[in-house]
Amino acid sequence: MSTLPQSSTPAVDREAAAADYAALLDRSLSLNLTRGKPDPLQLDLAQALLSYDISDHRAADGTDCRNYGGLKGLPELREIFSGPLQVPADQLVAMDNSSLALMHDTIVHALLSVVPGGTQRWTEQGDIAFLCPVPGYDRHFALCERFGIEMIPVPMTAEGPDMDVVAELAGADPRIKGIWCVPKYSNPSGVTFSEATVRRLAEMETAAPDFRIFWDNAYAVHHLTEEEVEIPDLLAACADASHPDRAFVFGSTSKITLAGAGVAFFGSSPANVEWFLKHAAKRTIGPDKLNQLRHARVLGDTDGVREHMARHRDLLRPKFDLVESILERELGGTGLATWTRPQGGYFICLDVLDGHAQEVVRLAGEAGVALTPAGASHPYGRDPQDSTIRIAPSYPGLAELEEAITALTVCVRLACAEG
Repeated sequence: MSTLPQSSTPAVDREAAAADYAALLDRSLSLNLTRGKPDPLQLDLAQALLSYDISDHRAADGTDCRNYGGLKGLPELREIFSGPLQVPADQLVAMDNSSLALMHDTIVHALLSVVPGGTQRWTEQGDIAFLCPVPGYDRHFALCERFGIEMIPVPMTAEGPDMDVVAELAGADPRIKGIWCVPKYSNPSGVTFSEATVRRLAEMETAAPDFRIFWDNAYAVHHLTEEEVEIPDLLAACADASHPDRAFVFGSTSKITLAGAGVAFFGSSPANVEWFLKHAAKRTIGPDKLNQLRHARVLGDTDGVREHMARHRDLLRPKFDLVESILERELGGTGLATWTRPQGGYFICLDVLDGHAQEVVRLAGEAGVALTPAGASHPYGRDPQDSTIRIAPSYPGLAELEEAITALTVCVRLACAEG
């Protein structure tokens, strides 16, 4: 996505923009683009999970899935997602539905117990910090705020976080214990990390011996085109660079099967997995293995996941195409905004003229179109340029989406005219 020139504000017909906005208010819209939720038709793709006969409740290894135990999760399900998440099956843990919960717990474990390669619990080391590529995922930032972890913004490039900045900061400051990464089809920019970026993350020297990459591979199989973009294997790269314990990998089926009733995954080195399971065992006796069994049988294998996600793509691609066509029609060539054209994931990142994103969101809200708050894509909710707006096209139907995006463009024109 190109950067908007800020030297002069493009001319906007204020009267026409105001008239369009007044007409928008008269329509009393009630539309919501705040979160990247699957729409009901996407959820219907996994309806077989709700009707699957689970009376045969034994897993492939004979485990009675009705009972306690099996903290690591079912081997057959871990095998299915080993390839997509790039984690050997015996180093992959399958838990309950939320990868966010696993990230939360992993931070708690690191705060309260020494991670492999470390010498002290994070709570014993004074103030700690995470590097936060921006624009980024607001729920990652919320976890840092929850635990009082300082957030240090790092600019995103077309190849991932600016690795010159990352390497300099992580190499100089032992307070920096981690970096948040959404490596494929990043939230919200859609950027996919390059081979060079992954290699430098694995190889760079860090001042903290217990530095960790929180590798949230949320969109590992969420392609919007027939080209299935791939990323290098981070765990292998870390092992090759003699930093085998550096990466924590997270993923889930939340946007694959049922968002509220899926399976989440944690993957890492053997030492990290042993550490994680040791502490997870204090919190739970085991995950919902019946749900895992249903997933394994309905999805079948990795090819079954790929075929399932192709059906998701058929539902999502028209929505992304619609958003891009409306933005191009209404804002193309105006100099008021630029936007991403992602190959996968769930978001489009709209950048408006500096200093106008909050006003655009406010105007849209008053017109009945709810957007993610401006600034949510930055730590502490503060976007220094006040320019980034995240668009989540997945949930509304096409007719509602067309109304919402057209309304958004009206708000962009009015905000820039008045600014």
